[in-house]
Parts: sequence; structure tokens; C-alpha cells
Amino acid sequence: RTAMSASQSSAAAATLRAWTNTNVAFTVALIAVWGVPALVSIPVPANLLVTTLVVIYVGCHRSLKLRDKVATPPGTMDVVQKEDAMKFPLVGSAVLFGLFLVLKLLDKSLVNLLLSIYFSILGAFSMEALIEPLTAPLSSENDALYGKDLDLPLIGPLDLRFTLLELLCWAISLPVAGFYFYTKHWLLNNLMGIAFCIKGIESLSLGSFKVGVILLSGLFFYDIFWVFGTDKLLTGDSVMVTVAKSLDAPIKLLFPKTLAAGKLEFSILGLGDIVIPGILVALLLRFDSLHANAEPPFFHAFRFSKPYFTACLVAYVLGLALTVFIMEYFKAAQPALLYLVPACLGSALLVGLFRGQLGALFAYEEEDESLEPLAADGDSADAAEGETSEAKKMK
Repeated sequence: RTAMSASQSSAAAATLRAWTNTNVAFTVALIAVWGVPALVSIPVPANLLVTTLVVIYVGCHRSLKLRDKVATPPGTMDVVQKEDAMKFPLVGSAVLFGLFLVLKLLDKSLVNLLLSIYFSILGAFSMEALIEPLTAPLSSENDALYGKDLDLPLIGPLDLRFTLLELLCWAISLPVAGFYFYTKHWLLNNLMGIAFCIKGIESLSLGSFKVGVILLSGLFFYDIFWVFGTDKLLTGDSVMVTVAKSLDAPIKLLFPKTLAAGKLEFSILGLGDIVIPGILVALLLRFDSLHANAEPPFFHAFRFSKPYFTACLVAYVLGLALTVFIMEYFKAAQPALLYLVPACLGSALLVGLFRGQLGALFAYEEEDESLEPLAADGDSADAAEGETSEAKKMK
């Protein structure tokens, strides 16, 4: 028993060490794509492509926790339902046009003040969630909890308990949010925007590939309509471009065209163009992990076979590169999802067709615990093993 206990402790320590190294590597990569453009002038296309690639890669691998029943107990996963996916373009359109009207009819500075308060609060939570995994080596199940639970009228129960390590994370994230609110510096805007993207990709599940197809297909037409279909509606730009340029909030990443002295000019990319395809890429990574028999706690996140994830991530980068090229060629804003949706969905379908796994891809349900890993031909590994055993008996 002592030998077994020592072996288990050694394995647990190795797992924690590997997971910590992974999180440190992720953090270094994120700091690099965030901070280097402030020190060195980088061409916008290269800056944009590398930043989005790193953000999606990190967010997707952090989303592997959704397959860990300890980190994400059954029933606690945030899953996009089929009905929500179908309504999302309509709800998004109502919100977007509502913001457009508000910006036209009300004082723009007041609108931006209210949004700054709202997004600064959200940004503090996202920053805390981004930092917290780095404290894992210092935490334990026996960490003391401070604070208390509250039950507020109209809001309900609130868990306001925290550990000292969580307090340390808040001590970092709250000043960042405060400095952003006070200065609106583009670097802090990007830092909070990256935190929003990571949080969205790692936490939100599409539930199934079918729901992903529905959501991305709807947003494909949504993006085209609000960029091209509303061109010069009551203004010199489309509704989408007007709202994006007018809102002074971390709902977009800013890429400086030059670091020369004077007023900086930026190219922008909406966070939705990262998060929406990103949650599909993350779903495909978890699909890969299931069929590679990769089990939690995923300290081997770099090592299992990832055909769907790799193909979709490469397709995303190529689709975004095409978006940037056409934008620069025509000197006009482009609906990024016009290029990203076909690239991402098409790559996944092609891999499924090539591997003979289209049926399994469309049958995949994140919350279905009965799913079995696939054999190379697309059947379940258990089924393939059963057929082999039966053939031996017949012989």
C-alpha cells in the first residue's frame, strides 16, 4: 500500500508539474503576442494572424477541462442549445441595430461611459480567470476560505468565498481593469480583449457539431448583411462598421499600423471573429481527444492526435489571411465570417469525409457519456474489436 501510495503521489506530482509547465508556456505566448507589438512595429497582417492563432490555440487547449468531470461536473457546462443557435443571429441583429440607434440618438460619451463600466467589471473577472491556473502549484484542497455566502433580493445566492491565492489574482486583475477604465490605452484594451476570448473559448461548449453548423451558418449571413447589406444606412459606413468604430470598449482587438510618434492608427478585429470560430475549433479538439483516448487531466495536451483541430485551425488562419488580403486590396471593411465559416466548417467536413467519420462527427454530443472512441474506419473501437473477436471464433 505504501508503494502504491508513493507511486500515485509521484504520478500526481508529475501531472501537476506538466500542467503547470503547459500553463506557463501558454502565458508566455500570450504575453508575447500582446506586448511585442508595442515595442516593435509589426505589419498588421502578421500581427493579426499570429495573435489570433495563439489566442485560439490556448483557449482550445484550456477548454479540454470541459471533458474533465472533476473540473466540470455533469450539468455545469455552459452549452449552446439548438434553439439558441437558431435565434442567435436574430438576437445579435436586434442588439447591434439597437446599439446603432443608441449611438445615433444619445450622447456617444455617455454610452461609452456606461459600456466602459460594464466591460471593466467583466474584464476583471476574465483577467482573474486567465491568471488563476498559474497558481495551481501553490494551492491545495485544504486552502482556507474567507468571505461568506450571500442571498441578495432579486439576485439570489452569491458565493463570495475566496482563498488567499484567488485574492492575489484579484489584486492583479482589478488594477488592470481600473487602469483600462481610466486610460483606455490600446494595450490594456487588447489585454482585456484577449482575456475575454480565452474565457469564451475555454468555457462555452457548442454541445455538438450539428449545433456548430447551425450557429456558424446563421452568423455567416448575419455578418454579410450587417457589413454589406446596410452600407451607408443613415451614415457613411455600414451598421457593423459604425458600431465597431464608435464603441470605446474592449469588444475588438486593435493592431497598430505604425508606432511612429503622433496619433496611432489601428486596424481592428471584432472579438466575435475569434470566439465564434474558436468555440468550433475547441469542440473539434475535444472530439479529437475523445477518439485518441486522451483522458483528463490532459497534461499530455500536446501529444495526442488532433486531425480535426489541426485542419480547422489551419483553415481559420488561411480564411483570416484571405479576409485581410481582400480588405487591403479593396480598401474596405470585410465581414470576416464570410471567409472563416466556409473555411472552418469545410475543413472539418473534408477531414471527416477523408477519414470515413462524417457520421460520428455529426453524432457527437458533448454531454453523451456513452460515446466510444473511433477506430480508423470511423466505427467505434469497441465495435471493431468485437468484430475481430467474432471472426476468430468463426475460424
